[in-house]
Parts: sequence; C-alpha cells; structure tokens
Amino acid sequence: RVADSLMLLLVLALSCNPSTAATASPSAPHIKPSYSFGRTFLGLDKCNACIGTSICKKFFKEEIRFDTWLSSHLKLPPSYLLSYSGNYTDDAKSWRLVDITRLTSKYRHDRADKRICTSLLKTKTCSLERALRRTHRFQKWLRAKRLTPDLVQGLSSPMLRCPSQRLLDRIVRRYAEVPDAGSIYMDHLTDRDKLRLLYTLSVNSHPILLQIFPDVEGWPFPRYLGSCGRLVVSASTRPLRDFYDAAPEVAADLALQLLTVLRSMGTNDLNYFFYFTHVDAGTFGVFSNGHLFIRDASTLGIIDKEEGSQMIDGQQEYKDIFSCLTVDCQSAFVSCNSIREKHSLVMVCQELLPKLLKGKFLQPVQEKIDSFLQHCADGLTDDQGVNEAVAKLAELLKPLRSCDSRFAYRYPDCKYSDKY
Repeated sequence: RVADSLMLLLVLALSCNPSTAATASPSAPHIKPSYSFGRTFLGLDKCNACIGTSICKKFFKEEIRFDTWLSSHLKLPPSYLLSYSGNYTDDAKSWRLVDITRLTSKYRHDRADKRICTSLLKTKTCSLERALRRTHRFQKWLRAKRLTPDLVQGLSSPMLRCPSQRLLDRIVRRYAEVPDAGSIYMDHLTDRDKLRLLYTLSVNSHPILLQIFPDVEGWPFPRYLGSCGRLVVSASTRPLRDFYDAAPEVAADLALQLLTVLRSMGTNDLNYFFYFTHVDAGTFGVFSNGHLFIRDASTLGIIDKEEGSQMIDGQQEYKDIFSCLTVDCQSAFVSCNSIREKHSLVMVCQELLPKLLKGKFLQPVQEKIDSFLQHCADGLTDDQGVNEAVAKLAELLKPLRSCDSRFAYRYPDCKYSDKY
C-alpha cells in the first residue's frame, strides 16, 4: 500500500509540473496573425462598379502581401495612395515583387461615385451598380451580342477614341477577368462581367491593354496578374525617374530601349499604331533585369492601320455618365485624323530623354546628343527631320552602352553579337 501511495503521489506531482505537462501534451497550434483588409480598402464594396475579382483569393490567403505587412505592425498602407509595392507567391516559399495600383486616386474614385448618385438618382449615396444598370448605355450593352464602336463612343480612354471592330473584338476575346472563351461575341460575359468591363474602360484602360497585348507575346507591357475590387496587380517595375542619375552607359542603354519601344509601337506585325497623349517620368519603367517597359498605358491611344477607325469624329461628342467618371465632361476629344506617327517621339524628346541624357557624356559627344534631341523636340512640322534626328541619336548611343551583368535582359548574348 505504501508503494502504491508513493507512486500515486509521484504521478500527481508530474502532472502538476507545467514543463513536464507541456512536453507530454501535443504542441498548441500556432496562431497566425490576421491581416484584415476591409472591403473598402480593396474597393469590393463598390463591385460590380469595379475592375474585377480574379485575384482576391490571393489577397485573402496572404499570397499577396504589401511591403508594410513584412513589418511587426502588420498594418495596411494608407488607402489614399495611388500605388503600392507588394510581394506575390505561388508556393509560399519564393516571393516576387509586384505593383498594386489603383486606376485613379481614391479621391477621384469617391468623386466619381458621388457624381453617379447625384446625377442619376439625385441622392448623395446609392447602389452604384443599380444606378449604372439603369443607364441607356448599359442597357445597350446588355442587349448587344458583340462589342461595337457605338457602345464605346464618348468614353474618355485614348484607346477608344478611334476604335476599329478588330480592336474591340480583341478586347472581348482576351478579357482576362472572365473564363477564356476565345470568342468575339459577348455570350460568355454575364451582366456583371459587362458592367465591370464597361466600368474599367470608362475609368482607365491600362489593365485592358495589359490583357489584350500581353508581355508573353513580346509586347512592352508588364504582366497582368489580376484585379480585386478597384486594385490591379501587375509585375513590378521601377519608374524611369529613378534612373535620371544613372551612370552614362545605363542612360544610353535605356534611351536606346525607349526609342526601340516607340518604333515597335508604330510598326508591328498586327498593324496597330500606338501613340501617347501624354508622357511623364512614370510612363515607362525598368525591370530588375534592365529591360524597359511601358509602366503606365493609360495615356496610350490606338489606331488600326489595317481597318482604320469605324467611328467618325462627330460620334465621339456623345457624352454620358461613363464619359465623366475620371475626367471633366467638357474636355474635347482629339481628332483621329490629327494623330501623326512622330507624335510620341516628339513628346519623349521634349519630356524624357533630355532628363535621362543631360550632362552624361564628354564633349563633343554630349553636344551632338543635345543637338539631335533639340531637332527631334522641334519636329512638329517636319516628319523627316524627326526621323533623321532619332536615327542619328540611336547610332550615337549604341557604342556608349556596355555589356555586363547589369543588363541581364541582353547579357551574355551581347558578348557574342555584333548588334550590341
């Protein structure tokens, strides 16, 4: 009996010892910090007056993280910013940088939402979807089997100012927020899908351009990864402004790439002519491998050199609530016939190349570069002069590049090729 009593006491003592109990029992589950978005931050509370929901699962599964989430505070960044740097994963092990952007500022989004309610329903707040569904334009979209020029007339996007049927068919066939049907007809688009597509085209056509001219086919755009609410996720690039103080050989390389991109946008296998209505230091971006891409496609217009425009300029004057979501309703459209092929070259020579190439090289090379840039920038009335100045500038810049691992997009190929 004494031995039994001692054994019982020993068992009781062991069970009361916290460290022993912790060793014996299964480990408690690790509680993962919770990242709370709120539907408002993502813009999901505005759907289906939003861009899409194709990448929402990755946000909620924490497979897309904002840079601030890597800190101990785990706070979302301010909602008023236009873009955010983020991290994206497919396997929870390897992460890559992405850009998370809004199509316009939250302030302008809020103003547009208010305008929809006050102009359509005469109230300060409303269901955006219900209000937009009642419009004459959307009712036409609901009845339409095919996206035709009359359905997009008056929208402010430069991409749609001179639309061809071929371009509109491409939009429907490659719209990535719906399952791929490969059809030019809109039968596979639900009413919700049609509203999201119309809303996106009305606010900013940037994500649509990334979808219909994908990087995997050689187009100079970052990869479109998806949308959630009013946020778009795409491959990360550093804006060109970050390279204004770069070394001379880097500046020469980027300037040549910029001229090459503009040339390809004017002449390509699909016979589309792309032109910019505006350029700034954030229009172009550079990947980590040194490759230059169009970072912001919102100011890109397209003219179909094969079919031509199927909308006469007078039709563009049609205005409704969709024409005014991000711009002043009174803004005038540029005539399709007034767009010249040198248009983008002149803007880049005026706005970007001088800042990238200024004071980078020894004389007399720098003097020649400045002279060619001036000829290009002044070339509004001289098509031939612009082309000649750009050709001479490119020839001058080619030998100023270097061939090393900083330019991974062409290294080590440049070692064995005369073209570099």
